[in-house]
Amino acid sequence: MSDWLEHTVQVEVNVPIELAWNLWSDLEQMPRWMKWIDSVEVLKDNPELSRWKLASGSFHFSWLSRIVKLVPQQIIQWESVDGLPNRGAVRFYDRHGGSIVKLTVAYAIPGILGKLMDNLFLGRIVESTIQADLERFKDYALKVKQ
Repeated sequence: MSDWLEHTVQVEVNVPIELAWNLWSDLEQMPRWMKWIDSVEVLKDNPELSRWKLASGSFHFSWLSRIVKLVPQQIIQWESVDGLPNRGAVRFYDRHGGSIVKLTVAYAIPGILGKLMDNLFLGRIVESTIQADLERFKDYALKVKQ
């Protein structure tokens, strides 16, 4: 039995929501700002599926992800269909010329190990990493805007 750990972070970006949306909806660009994501490949024969590879130090994981909800300039929601169990969503909020990007990531860890790891260090590491990813996204989006 697995426990799901969930983290939510957000960033305000001084770019139009259309630009923030366009960058995130091109999944293969995500390694540009997401530190642990080594690669994303959208499957040619089924564009709602993508193969993800995560690498951090000696940890290497991969999974196949499926888009379960896509509302332009509002939400991209996904879930893994094989490999590393995870799910989440990125939400977009228009701030009249700027945008708020809110990222929620959830992942499964076996039972008691999940509670122990989350309380000790894993939760803080994951949350600080995805917050830093959003800060890198902000910098990247501002460069693209120019």
